[in-house]
Amino acid sequence: MESAIQKVGQIGIPVQEIERAVRFYKEKLGLPLLFSTGSMAFFDCEGLRLMLTMPEKKAFDHPSSVIYFTVKDIRKAYEDLQQKSVVFIDEPHLVAKMGDTETWMTFFKDGEGNTHAFISEVKAK
Repeated sequence: MESAIQKVGQIGIPVQEIERAVRFYKEKLGLPLLFSTGSMAFFDCEGLRLMLTMPEKKAFDHPSSVIYFTVKDIRKAYEDLQQKSVVFIDEPHLVAKMGDTETWMTFFKDGEGNTHAFISEVKAK
């Protein structure tokens, strides 16, 4: 049976303070703001839309799932965001090696307490 799902089109990220969250995603991560309302803001991440939203119900008032942002140079992305005072949980590290490809990750917190990550796949040395 084929799935009707084609791709992930949008990811909702719960936030506590919309203005603070918009500043983080716009100024620190450098994502383009598509549009915003009083309680929501939408960013473009290479065709994937991120929706920052003030939770409407208590059931949705919790940190989000981890979003893995793909980057070419994980060390540079890590250093650039450290310069912007982004809080990292760890340093870039190797998580898997498949053939001649290495997968590297590092995890960070946004200003709302959500954990996200950078992921980079590089040719093994």
